[in-house]
Amino acid sequence: MIIWNEAGKPCKAIWRSESGLPAPKKVLIADDTLKADVAYRLACEGTALLWRGDFQNARQLLIALSRRVDRKPSKTSAVASEAFNLHRQAQGQRARVLAMILIPLSTDYSIPLGRAPEVALACHEVYGKAGGASVVSLRELLGLVGAHEWRKKGVEIPVLENRIYPHYGVFSPVRGEYLTLVNNAPLPSTELAFDIGTGTGVLAGLLAHRGVQRVIATDQDVRALRCAKDNLVNLGFDAQVDVVHADLFPHGRAPLIVCNPPWIPARPSAAVEFAIYDPASQMLRGFLAGLNEHLTEGGEGWLILSDIAEHLGLRTRDELLQWIHAAGLRVIDKADIKPHHPKVADTSDPLHAARKAETTSLWRLAAS
Repeated sequence: MIIWNEAGKPCKAIWRSESGLPAPKKVLIADDTLKADVAYRLACEGTALLWRGDFQNARQLLIALSRRVDRKPSKTSAVASEAFNLHRQAQGQRARVLAMILIPLSTDYSIPLGRAPEVALACHEVYGKAGGASVVSLRELLGLVGAHEWRKKGVEIPVLENRIYPHYGVFSPVRGEYLTLVNNAPLPSTELAFDIGTGTGVLAGLLAHRGVQRVIATDQDVRALRCAKDNLVNLGFDAQVDVVHADLFPHGRAPLIVCNPPWIPARPSAAVEFAIYDPASQMLRGFLAGLNEHLTEGGEGWLILSDIAEHLGLRTRDELLQWIHAAGLRVIDKADIKPHHPKVADTSDPLHAARKAETTSLWRLAAS
């Protein structure tokens, strides 16, 4: 719950934060008369602003706060790992400041403010049944609305000749180069494949699209499982693909096991970041360590991995090769591709050098 005083009376409501931020301890009522400089100072001090003015003015205030946050020079370092940590610290501080503008939600997820949009469907998709009046940061609410629009229009996947519809909290397959690698690699078998950590189900769908007769797709996140099932129904592959709840591997063995683990060994700060950050490379190491006992004789494990962690100084190539060797595996082939997302050309990005040098690879592994 979030608790505050308003008009001399104590008030409380359900606190909603998908990123796991605690309810602010200090809350002030704010409206259209609040100046951006004052709002920025209060937000930096940790004071949340529960908005009672016009909704569109709250959006403009959020933009004004963003400009002020971004105007503050960030610390930099020539050491890649330090630059990465400083960048994450700055992003975390930015997120905390911008989360201080709060919006009330009624019991039906309507917003009791002037010029407020309709957000009930987006809220239901993420929060489920309302269960009472609630409060959410404007930044998170706009994220929910944006995710709802992505879910409606989907992401074009050329190798599938179709679209994938990501749910909120499930990482969108916007990096198409790794799909090209999977689409071009020779299949060791079309009988059965495992897709470990399926997310939206895009890789399971691609394997089915390439003619694999049966795919078992696993994930431990409930939202990802729902998302994958919906996408596979939409693609027409729900009869070929079983989506199951599992931590890494399902029971049994397969001649092909595919995994696209998070690429950066760091701690995620929100649920959706588990698709990007893998603390201490736990999922990567778990996949490699368990691969041998789940492959059939002559089978292959396909590891899809960017080397950006190496360019950031967070993992070395020798470490990766040692984990492969220690798992009783050998590399039978490696296909590489350069990324082509917009950040590669963004020289203002503190991590530009690492992104420019990045290569995404498909490692074909087999028992040694």
